[in-house]
Amino acid sequence: MVVALILAVGVWMQVGERIALDTTYHAPNPAPDRIDVRATVQRVDAAARELTLRVMVTPRGRLAEEDGLLTSQDLVLRTSQDVRGDLTFPAHTRVDAKDVPVALAGGAVTDYPFDEYATDIAFSATADGAAVPVSMTLVNVDALFAIDVDAANEHGVAGFDLGVQRSRTVLLFAVFMIVAMWALAIAVFIGAKVMVGGRRGLVWPALGWMAATLFALAAFRNTAPGNPPIGSLLDYLAFLWAEAIVAICLTAAVFAGAVVESRTDAGPA
Repeated sequence: MVVALILAVGVWMQVGERIALDTTYHAPNPAPDRIDVRATVQRVDAAARELTLRVMVTPRGRLAEEDGLLTSQDLVLRTSQDVRGDLTFPAHTRVDAKDVPVALAGGAVTDYPFDEYATDIAFSATADGAAVPVSMTLVNVDALFAIDVDAANEHGVAGFDLGVQRSRTVLLFAVFMIVAMWALAIAVFIGAKVMVGGRRGLVWPALGWMAATLFALAAFRNTAPGNPPIGSLLDYLAFLWAEAIVAICLTAAVFAGAVVESRTDAGPA
């Protein structure tokens, strides 16, 4: 029963993540002669404070040729300040998807896994120098991050205010790592206390386990999704403390065991 409940909760959480990734945000404009923009958040790079946005532009109505594959006029897609660079499509040429970097503001990657960022994405368009309306959709395909979106379309300009934070899966796994690191450190502390207090000497299997735990913690920390840098909140909440506790316990167990062994060797024949 317990296993079934755990599996059900896991499936429910995965479905929630899938629904979030499948969500499409809209800033529509119904004008027949318009530019449709489909923007996709491909990847968020928190360390570089930017995300990669894939922009697919489709002209409609009199602005299009061959069902939107070509633009009938010189098209310029102007972007907001956070989006680095305007997009230009000469008349009668194929309109291909383009990747553009978008700057992120706020937050710090060292706040991992609780770091949050914000950005503003907006597009306006001109065709042969005349303003044309923009209709826009936005989706996120980066499974490591979730987005909160406020959409607006005013005077033919489509825009989104984005809040970016770690996905629920990343957050839960990071919390699990914190708990697991502390659990391992406490287990090593208890083992060392038994060895030292019971004057067990050099118990090599136990010492090997402690040494393995010391290096396993470092490898475990490096599996954190998103590759957070050293000095992040994850380290100060668990990793650095766990490493220190294990190292101290291992050293204390070795010295105490060596003293016991030396006294045993020096005992009466």
